[in-house]
Amino acid sequence: MSVTENNVKKYTTFGVDANANEVYTFSNIDRLKTLLNKYSKERHLILGGGSNVLFTEDFDGVILINKILGIETVFEDNESIHLKVGAGIVWHKFVLHCVNEELGGVENLSFIPGSVGASPMQNIGAYGVEIKNVFVELEAINKESMEIERFDKSSCKFGYRESVFKRELKDKYVITSVTFRLSKKPKINSSYGAINEELRSRGIKNPTIKDISEVVIAIRQSKLPDPKKIGNAGSFFKNPIVTKNILDSIQEKFSEVPNYPVDDEHVKLAAGWLIEKAGWKGKTFDTYGVHKKQALVLVNYGGANGNEIFKLSEQIIFDIKSKFGITLEREVNII
Repeated sequence: MSVTENNVKKYTTFGVDANANEVYTFSNIDRLKTLLNKYSKERHLILGGGSNVLFTEDFDGVILINKILGIETVFEDNESIHLKVGAGIVWHKFVLHCVNEELGGVENLSFIPGSVGASPMQNIGAYGVEIKNVFVELEAINKESMEIERFDKSSCKFGYRESVFKRELKDKYVITSVTFRLSKKPKINSSYGAINEELRSRGIKNPTIKDISEVVIAIRQSKLPDPKKIGNAGSFFKNPIVTKNILDSIQEKFSEVPNYPVDDEHVKLAAGWLIEKAGWKGKTFDTYGVHKKQALVLVNYGGANGNEIFKLSEQIIFDIKSKFGITLEREVNII
C-alpha cells in the first residue's frame, strides 16, 4: 500500500486545504480489507473523485482513495449488455467508453465529475436521465463483517439525488463495483430544451448518442467552471421539490418561475433560478463566491477555506427561505 501526502486538497475538486491523519489509495478489494482492518478503530472516509465533498476543517482520521478499475461484460443479448465497472473509474471516462462502443443509456450523463462508485450513492442525474434508469446492481464491502454484499435497485432505495447509502447505510459500506445495463439499440433522449437548442444550432436532425454526449459536454462546459482552474463541486444545492400550493404562491410574484411536474401534488423548482432571483449569482467575497454563469455553483477562486464556503451556503439557504419560503438542501457532503 502506498501512503501519500496528508493534505486532501489535490484529492478534491473544491481545492481547499485540509489535512487528514493518513491518506492511502487502494486498487483492489484485498488492499481495501487490509486498510479497513488496520484502521478499524479510527474514523475513516472513502473518496473517489472528491467531487462532492467540502472539508470545513482537518479530518481527524484516515482517508482511503478508491482506485479500483476494470470494465467486465457479465451479461449480453441482442438488446443489451451488462457492464460491471470498477468503482474507482472516472465517471466521464466510463461514459465515453459506452459512447465509443455505441452503447446507449448514459450519454446524457456526460461530463459529470466524480467516480463510478459515487454515482449510485448520489443517484446522479442530468437532462432527463438518472443512474437508476440503467442500474442493475452494485457490490460493496460491509465494513463490519468485511464481506462483499450485493444491492439491487430496490435495495438501494433511489430517490432524487438520494440512496440508502446517504441515509441509513451511510459510512457502513464501501462500494467496489457497479453493474449497468446499456442498450445496443439506443433510444435518443433529447427531452430537455437545452439539448434540442444545441442540436438545432449544430444542424443535427437525427442525433446519435455521440451527438447527445458532445452536446451535453458543450452545455456543461458553457455553464460550469473547470475545477482544475476554479475550485468547485458542481451543483451545491438540490433542486427543491415543493407542493403546488407553494408554487402558486411564488407565481403570484414571479409568474416565470421554472417548474417541472413530479406528481399530482408536487413540482420541482430550479434552485439556480431561486438563487439568481435572490441576487446571489456572481457575488464574490474575496477568494470565494457564487459562480457568475451558474448560481447553483459555489466556487473557490484560490485560498478560500471550507468554512467560508460553508457559511456562504448558510447565508444563501437563509435568504431563499426568507424570500420564497423554501429550504434548500445541499448536495455536497460537508466534512
